[in-house]
Amino acid sequence: MPDPDASRREPPAPIPQLDDLPLVRSREVGGITIHAVEAGLQRLDGGAMFGVVPRPLWEKRIAPDERHRIPLALRCLLIEAPEALILVDTGVGNKEDDKFCDIYGIQNPGDPTRLEEGIRTAGFEPAQIDLVVLTHLHFDHAGGATVIRDDGEIVPAFPDARYVVQERELAFAGRRNERIRASYVPRNFKAVTDADLWDLVDGETELTRGVRLIPTPGHTPHHQSVQVHSGGEIAFYLADVCPTTAHVPLPWIMGYDLEPLVTLESKRTLWTQARDEDWLLVFEHDPWVPWGRLDEEGRRVT
Repeated sequence: MPDPDASRREPPAPIPQLDDLPLVRSREVGGITIHAVEAGLQRLDGGAMFGVVPRPLWEKRIAPDERHRIPLALRCLLIEAPEALILVDTGVGNKEDDKFCDIYGIQNPGDPTRLEEGIRTAGFEPAQIDLVVLTHLHFDHAGGATVIRDDGEIVPAFPDARYVVQERELAFAGRRNERIRASYVPRNFKAVTDADLWDLVDGETELTRGVRLIPTPGHTPHHQSVQVHSGGEIAFYLADVCPTTAHVPLPWIMGYDLEPLVTLESKRTLWTQARDEDWLLVFEHDPWVPWGRLDEEGRRVT
């Protein structure tokens, strides 16, 4: 049973509206600039987002709407690495119909989506992206990897970039079994395969100077996170190993995770390093908080 004390905090903030979120927030990590780009909002079932955590506990952290869904950011990370402009994750994209967007509460208006607007706000054009890192291939992380044109053709959203994912994650996404097929949508990544734009990696990888890919399995078997390191400072983009600050306590794990006990051990290892090395943790789905540092007990973010 999750520790009830882990849920103590002030009453939850009001459910955010899209306009409440700054499109881009930026900071330095040593000599590298990172930008938290708000690529929209989605709303997912609160019970599914918190797994075995009872509702009376989790709703103190993030209040649900009348359909029992909690608001979640679609926060991507733009990294000005010394040798490449890197985009980590891509939001939902523009290919989904009204029914899909209503079910998942998706809001990402822009040209063609809010992600591209955020990249421009950070001072770049989408065409300048050199590398697109995908932590995994679920629709809310890889949906914006491809785009549907006015003529209906689906093409890579960043055709001049190389796309980076764990090789086994791409293979796993192709299995299409009943448990995973709703999350892995081929139209989100097939065009990348057709255009031969993948750079597939296997395990921990130094992607480029200052940026390392770290396997963090559990949510999916081959999920990865992204470490930015420069000048003795470290930022760590967690993705779905810990989607929000409410999920910081070790046993607070999503019902969506395919291997929750593996997630638990991934988090345990990360939190030890994060405390010892004073990491800046970057949260992809927290509706209010883009980043923060663990407290001494490793149960909250400050």
